Amino acid sequence: MGSMKNVQLSDRLRAVASLASSGSRIADVGCDHGYIPIYLYLEGRIPGAIAMDVNRGPLLRAEQHIREYGLGKYIETRLSDGVKALAPGEADTVIIAGMGGPLMEKILTEGRSVLESVSELILQPQSEIGAFRHYLLEHGYRITAEDMVFEEGKYYPMMKVLHGEQSYEDETEYLFGRGLLDSRNPVLEQFLLKEQSSVEKIMGHLKKTDTKAGRERLSELEQELCYIKKALARF
Repeated sequence: MGSMKNVQLSDRLRAVASLASSGSRIADVGCDHGYIPIYLYLEGRIPGAIAMDVNRGPLLRAEQHIREYGLGKYIETRLSDGVKALAPGEADTVIIAGMGGPLMEKILTEGRSVLESVSELILQPQSEIGAFRHYLLEHGYRITAEDMVFEEGKYYPMMKVLHGEQSYEDETEYLFGRGLLDSRNPVLEQFLLKEQSSVEKIMGHLKKTDTKAGRERLSELEQELCYIKKALARF
């Protein structure tokens, strides 16, 4: 097999893939064309994978790509709502990338029993990330590695999660990621500086209007700004 030059793996998906432990059997949930398992297999990092999606469209595209690389023997596809079609013991690593935090929580909650049998989860939630980290730590997970990628104008945090206990001291760690703060991640710093200037700009406009709703929004933003500044103080 040739290299992955012809598989267009975005920076986001490559960063997600690189969090997966070598040698693990992968289940990719919401597999988006099947690129992550194909990439990891061709890199010699995984023995095999199950690519899963709730919709037939993405699954058919994944099957087509798997065939193009002649990997049907190693990467199987399955129609699955979350991890419902996965049996305990079939995967070591579950990857869920590119969906909103609340949907991801739903998948983790509904898949609880099968997920107890996997050793790690690689997660890349695209909304409500602070609440999502709260969910993880309240449901017997600990975050052991984090990364953040800037791609096409958007910021994408992602994390490796294992079973176990963890608690954070501080809301900023839930909002922005303890691992990213501890490692002084440069992409997070860029994100925080951008957020700070955008929040300050909005506050400037709101201060000119004197309405009840305006004042309420202003106090929310003051709280937000406080967290951003607290996070930036760690860089």
